[in-house]
Amino acid sequence: MQEILQFVVQHGYVLLFIWVLAEQAGLPIPATPLLLAVGALAGQHQLNFVLAVLMAASGSLAADTFWYFVGKRKGAVVLNWLCKIALEPDSCVRRTESTFTRMGRVTLLICKFVPGLNTAAPALSATAGISLTQFVLFAWLGALLWASAFAGLGLMFSKQLDRLAYDVARFGSWTLVALVAGIAGYILYKLYQRRRFLKEVAGARIAPEELKARLDSGEAVTIIDLRHPLDLLPDPRTLPGALRISPEELERRHSEITRGGEIVLFCT
Repeated sequence: MQEILQFVVQHGYVLLFIWVLAEQAGLPIPATPLLLAVGALAGQHQLNFVLAVLMAASGSLAADTFWYFVGKRKGAVVLNWLCKIALEPDSCVRRTESTFTRMGRVTLLICKFVPGLNTAAPALSATAGISLTQFVLFAWLGALLWASAFAGLGLMFSKQLDRLAYDVARFGSWTLVALVAGIAGYILYKLYQRRRFLKEVAGARIAPEELKARLDSGEAVTIIDLRHPLDLLPDPRTLPGALRISPEELERRHSEITRGGEIVLFCT
């Protein structure tokens, strides 16, 4: 922590802007510890709190605006790519789309606090039809809220963070080892969960070529399109004869599903 504080003091607000810009652009360099450090330094009157928050929010808005325009051109393709780099890619797209359906542009006010949602929300905004003016306004307010919250925590607990930096210095490299081990353990656990899930469903999958062959042969196959309505905006096409039923509607609409043959589900 002490090294972070010294680095921030030396390089100032430009560092904060670039760091947040890089994190929001998708690089795995968390900005939260830096915001906490900035708040602690503001509490010690070494940095200006308001200016630091504005620089962090500006870096976030710059990255979000970039993903907005990429999402406007590429739609669901870029959304799926962004979610693939998340630790829980299977739920990232659906969670983001469901949140947007429920909350609309207000999602941009809270997305910075939710892993995965933060990654995908700017790209989905364009697909969901949010105008550039509305996007910039809500993304800017959300970035200010996020930066103020974490920098404010650093400001409130500046004395405790200073004490923490002293304790870290006492224990030396063992603190860093423990931190890295904890993060690595969490990532490995998530990867293990995903690998186990994919292994469980591997036998229940069907290749597109095999499905086409069954349809061409006249075999009785019921196809259910599970995609979210937002997925259909850039490309409304679906498979021949497919029923469009969202996962949330499966229980209510199960009577529409023919039980006379194979049932094939597909999503994004």
